[in-house]
Amino acid sequence: MPREAMNNFATAFLQYYASLSPPQALPDGIQALHPFTDPIIERIVRQFYHRYYADQEKRIALLGINPGRFGGGTTGIPFTDPVRLKQVCGIDHHLRMKAELSAQFMYELVERYGGADVFYQHFFVHSLYPFALVRDGKNVNYYDDKSLLDAVYPEIIAHIQALLHLPICRRVVVCIGEGKNFTLFHKLNQTHHWWQTIIPVAHPRFIMQYRRKQKELYLQQYVQILEEAKRSCRHS
Repeated sequence: MPREAMNNFATAFLQYYASLSPPQALPDGIQALHPFTDPIIERIVRQFYHRYYADQEKRIALLGINPGRFGGGTTGIPFTDPVRLKQVCGIDHHLRMKAELSAQFMYELVERYGGADVFYQHFFVHSLYPFALVRDGKNVNYYDDKSLLDAVYPEIIAHIQALLHLPICRRVVVCIGEGKNFTLFHKLNQTHHWWQTIIPVAHPRFIMQYRRKQKELYLQQYVQILEEAKRSCRHS
């Protein structure tokens, strides 16, 4: 990225995001979605990042697996469905108002933290792999089969390295997903030494699908971890 782009978090990220091209050849009929190529979504994404990231403040990264088709795969903004985009983020649009489980949990967290303005002032939410992946109309995780992981592995590394050109805290990062996502992230970080500490948290979809009765405890855990991460990054 040009040096002058680094004066603004939003400008730098959007320049990178616009440069991405989804892979054309993935195994087993899997398709990668990059909604930013739609001019309507491009306008929404630009509006979102200029609204919440038009500064030089250092953020703590929260990195998930890869976007879902009804969240980031629709809006272009990770863990953000059309419902929360309009009702919480205040960005008007004419997308189909379909809710998504992970976005529901994430924006309960955002509200718990004081709202979108406060939350995004401190945190940057994205994924280890930048594109939504689908097969037969259903979400696919990048690690769901070995051939897919082998195909996207270099892109995961390149994506993370690109994100680290942004004003991102290097002391601590939050990994959204305690299982295979954390396993791969930890392995990569041991090799590349991107962050000092990775803190894994349960994935919002897992919570909403299998642990909904314990949602309040998970929200409290998330808030506690984010506060600890903020304290840690103040000293970096």
